[in-house]
Amino acid sequence: MANETTLQAIIAHAKEYGFIFPSSEIYDGLGAVYDYGQWGVELKRNIRDYWWKSMTQMHQNIVGIDSSIFMHPTVWKASGHVDNFSDPMVDNKDSKKRYRADHLIEGHAETLSKEDGDALLARMDALMAAEDLNGLRQLLIDNHIKCPVSGTSNWTDIRQFNLMFSTEVGSVADDTSTIYLRPETAQGIFVNFLNVQKTGRMKIPFGIAQVGKAFRNEIVARGFIFRMREFEQMEMQFFVRPGTQKEWYEYWKKERKAWHASLGIKEENERFHNHVKLAHYADAACDIEYNFPMGFKEVEGIHSRTDFDLSRHQEFSKKKMQYFDQEINPETGKIYGNYIPYVIETSIGLDRAVLMVLSEAYREEDLSTEDKQDSRVVLQFHPKVAPIKLAILPLTKKDGLPELAQQLMQDCMGSFKCFYEEKDAIGKRYRRMDAIGTPYCVTIDHQTLEDQTVTIRYRDTMQQERIALSEVKRLVLSSL
Repeated sequence: MANETTLQAIIAHAKEYGFIFPSSEIYDGLGAVYDYGQWGVELKRNIRDYWWKSMTQMHQNIVGIDSSIFMHPTVWKASGHVDNFSDPMVDNKDSKKRYRADHLIEGHAETLSKEDGDALLARMDALMAAEDLNGLRQLLIDNHIKCPVSGTSNWTDIRQFNLMFSTEVGSVADDTSTIYLRPETAQGIFVNFLNVQKTGRMKIPFGIAQVGKAFRNEIVARGFIFRMREFEQMEMQFFVRPGTQKEWYEYWKKERKAWHASLGIKEENERFHNHVKLAHYADAACDIEYNFPMGFKEVEGIHSRTDFDLSRHQEFSKKKMQYFDQEINPETGKIYGNYIPYVIETSIGLDRAVLMVLSEAYREEDLSTEDKQDSRVVLQFHPKVAPIKLAILPLTKKDGLPELAQQLMQDCMGSFKCFYEEKDAIGKRYRRMDAIGTPYCVTIDHQTLEDQTVTIRYRDTMQQERIALSEVKRLVLSSL
């Protein structure tokens, strides 16, 4: 069930502790645009690097590229984005506010019983699949869905709103100079399919991965960093032999779900959602949905895109996008020969992954005893994505403790992100590290001078133990 209070707490915590700030905040911000602070950028980079490693390092047949944000405008005509990349927009005549019709219906469904809410969403999906905009408007009216501002159901007709940002290149403002900021990173992979296949001597099946910025002119961007106008995607297009796509589709569903679990995402907080309305390019599609504070929402899509993309680019560019397969077809005894490969896509929003990890990690704990009121806010990140892996804390600023702590810092900082602090009481420093999500804190004290042992504190349990100073680095590395 949606929990707006928890979402607001996460937003406030993210700002207070340097994870995420409203963009241009001194000028009152810009809607649906955010900046990552000093710890947010570390968290984001760790998730990005972990995804990249899992794709390009742990799979011998997947390589990466980095394509440009600006592309030839015909790319987006061929891909279908110029004609089909839109959302159902509706205005309230009294408040003059604009909404996505499907968001209004989804919001109303959350106020109903599960049975009634599911029935309403099923009806909405059917209408959207049929592109029945009049029926969608009538659904708003019949269910007495009102504008949150005016409190009325005085809706305009619903119309489709294209989400691509357009701009102009060059000095002459005519039709030929209009280009788009890319709304997805996938097309940069498709137009480079043959470049990568030939120069990398890649054999089917193989994949091409990319991480990069994308831009969408969302009608109503909401949910913190869940829906933004500027965001990052982590996409992998896996090229397969026609006829094998369903098998690979199921393979990548399992692989991607396992990746989420390896981040520490609990099984009960995720689910697969099969698409009712398939995109124009797909013969199968599903989302991995996470139970955010605002309810189950899409984090990653897995799509069987058929040969639509490569075929369309072949049609519009007049360049062949075929692969010559020299393997023997066991049914005919002949080589497979030339064909346009089918594609399985995995596409995860990096910013949504950050919000997912934040939501999973956020805890408010009451530590009160009979004698004392106490509490803490802790981010229980998996160590592999935590912004700081180890905090090194000398007990005092004298007696040689800072020097010993700095030696440990120098030994560890080349292997993982460390943080050094000697200000305030040790308890306050522990709490700050809990709030940032640091899994391990090491305290250098006077006993360290005597026997070369330190106190290590574990974030999740708050338990402490003495270990050898020489074992600290190994212990942290073993958890990554």
